[in-house]
Amino acid sequence: MKKRRVLIANRGEIAVRLIKACQALDIETVLAVSEVDQESLGASLADEVVCIGPSPAHLSYLNIKGIIDTALTTGADAIHPGYGFLAENPELSAVCEENGIVFIGPRSEVMRQLGDKITARRIASESNVPINEGSEKLISYPDVEAKVKEMGFPVLFKASAGGGGRGMRIVMEPEGLKNAFSMASMEARNAFGDPTVFVERYIQNARHVEVQILGDNFGKVIHLGLRDCSPQRHYQKVVEEAPPPDLPDDLGSRIMETAVKLAETIGYNSAGTVEFLLDKNRNQFYFMEVNTRIQVEHPVTEMVTGIDIIQEQINMAFGSPLSLSQSDIQFKGHAIECRITAEDTMDDFFPSPGRITRFVVPGGNSIRVDTHCYEGYVISPYYDSLMAKVIAKGDNRDAALANMKMALSTFEISGVETNIPFLQFLINQTDFIQGNINIKWIENKVLPQFMETIDHRQIDK
Repeated sequence: MKKRRVLIANRGEIAVRLIKACQALDIETVLAVSEVDQESLGASLADEVVCIGPSPAHLSYLNIKGIIDTALTTGADAIHPGYGFLAENPELSAVCEENGIVFIGPRSEVMRQLGDKITARRIASESNVPINEGSEKLISYPDVEAKVKEMGFPVLFKASAGGGGRGMRIVMEPEGLKNAFSMASMEARNAFGDPTVFVERYIQNARHVEVQILGDNFGKVIHLGLRDCSPQRHYQKVVEEAPPPDLPDDLGSRIMETAVKLAETIGYNSAGTVEFLLDKNRNQFYFMEVNTRIQVEHPVTEMVTGIDIIQEQINMAFGSPLSLSQSDIQFKGHAIECRITAEDTMDDFFPSPGRITRFVVPGGNSIRVDTHCYEGYVISPYYDSLMAKVIAKGDNRDAALANMKMALSTFEISGVETNIPFLQFLINQTDFIQGNINIKWIENKVLPQFMETIDHRQIDK
């Protein structure tokens, strides 16, 4: 019997993660790489490597035709998009369906519905999932003025066609409304090819919590618990953990039940994440979006459940029913993840590409490091600066945090600048230790204090 083959249409640490999951399932892998990634760690691990184009992503990792052609010519049965690039593009899923290729992700119609944030809000509302006060799509400024007058300030503009902080603008008072609308629309058009934005009431003291879900092709959906992703910089997650600290059990249960109900309503079939904003002042949660892909932070959930989410995702995509019931899921201990990036914290976190001259990862039974880097590897300027994810587990949050402090202090990287000094500063803050944070905590409190320490160091020199 011919072995199954999966084409991995991604790079970096997630490509390595996917290859290892396929190997555990005795599935052959074909790795699609750009010219600059031909010497990557993923390329050394895959069964076959195919160069699909030059280094710029639009000529390689974002080229749907090139990826489909590669899958067909290499005899791949399926395509796994990882995260980023084409992972949430319904066109890739649709073309896979047309060509008889298994797409390891949700059906294209599910992705289309959930990929449009306004449509997703409408579906959530119809499913009795709490949504934050907001608008439908906004095209003209008079419509914006009318809606915001009805809602009141502060408000937050969001792009309908995507996320990741692009197209988002907070407006605290009327004077900034028109410019914020113009900037949000322009940024949404540049990032997603669609200028459509909508507006929501801005929650000034909010946490970001999310639910990992798994849904098979037979209508069964379960959750794997909650994660907290509140420490963010410019809407980009920095530290994630499971379970969320200091979250009342009854509130957490309602959030998880709501996520499963929504996923069942839309017939969700794959691994995915339902994201919520938690208004700390009102103790109320609101639907944000559904990420129709594997998340960067999925390892913290794996650490506390013992479940390989990607293996489950692959098996479901090939037609197997979920191997787990909700009653099978048990949570043990606490896990924290820190994202290690090639950024110069002394220069406003500017990317720091270059050759790694030393790379020694921390070890121990309580530490996991997901990475594609090694000594001699060159960090490319073409892509995201993520180098590694460090995940620390403990019997409780204090133990997990102690293990993370140890891991960061023993992670040795030379040749490029990294954000490790900032992460060490962050996890030692009293507010973080006590779990007293919100999504603006890094920008409003941590960064100013961290910059003071940098200024002092420069003066001392």
